[in-house]
Order: sequence, then C-alpha cells, then structure tokens
Amino acid sequence: MERMQGEAEGDHLERPSPLTDKERVMIQDSWAKVYENCDDAGVAILVRLFVNFPSSKQYFSQFKHIEEPQELERSAQLRKHAHRVMNALNTLVESLDNSEKVASVLKLVGKAHALRHKVEPVYFKILSGVILEVLGEAFSEVVTPEVAAAWTKLLATVYCGIYAVYQEEGWSEHSTSSG
Repeated sequence: MERMQGEAEGDHLERPSPLTDKERVMIQDSWAKVYENCDDAGVAILVRLFVNFPSSKQYFSQFKHIEEPQELERSAQLRKHAHRVMNALNTLVESLDNSEKVASVLKLVGKAHALRHKVEPVYFKILSGVILEVLGEAFSEVVTPEVAAAWTKLLATVYCGIYAVYQEEGWSEHSTSSG
C-alpha cells in the first residue's frame, strides 16, 4: 500500500493489537454503568470537547457561536448529537466480539464525517482523549487505570478504523483547508 502524503507529521497511529477477552469484559462492564447515564455523559463529553477545543464547533452551524458551557448544555442540537455519539459507542461496545459489525459502524461514521460533514479526522483522536478524560472523572469507581488502558486501546482502534475509511474515500489533509 502506498503511503499518503501528510502521514509524516505523526497523525497516523499504529493499529493497536486486538482487545483481549479480559479487556472486552472490562470495557463492557464499565460501559454498562456509563450507559445508565447515557445522555448526561454524552453531553458532558461534547461540552468538554467544544470548550477545550473550540475549533471543533466549526462543524455545527446550530451552536458554533455559543461560548458558554451552560448554554451549550441546553442546546437541543448538541443533546441530539450527544445521543447519537453515545448510541454509536454503545453499538461498538455491544459488538466487540463481532469485527464485521464494528467495521460497518466505523465505515458509516467515517463516511458521513469525511464526505457529508467534512470533519478533519484528527477530531476523532481529540474526541477519544476527551471521552477517556470524562469517563475517568465521572465514573472513577468503574474506570480504574486498568479499565482506562482497555478503553485507550479500543478508542485507538476506533480512530485507526475511521482514519482508514477516510483514506479509502480519498481524504487528503488539504481537501478542506482552503475554506
């Protein structure tokens, strides 16, 4: 496979080794707790993303001008997107032992964000970090360092899968920077 321009700056991650059975169980057990508070957790994750990485709001016309975290939390569009993000994560977690299902979810998400929304793939890497941060804080009783390491591996796998979809779709680093 030929290497794409733009990988040199270290944006491309090595795909991590597959999850072990123990890691899958830890992710699924901790997720069960998180998913009980699905909407609040999703909103907390997106608000943290938009507050800490304001450039990520540029893709959301409905709330890209909202600065206040409290106002972001009340945005119906943000809450709707948070719900979609959490449902996609839920499908992934429930399908950890079904690699075809995981691949099809990543393909759907990757294609929509590359083609329709034109989101730079690096935002998936940033979002992964925010998810880990929020889960570690809000669910510290279940997201132990060992569990966090399993989540880190899963989210790195997700990023690699989505990045691969972007490449299949012919995404280049410069395809949107002209705007």
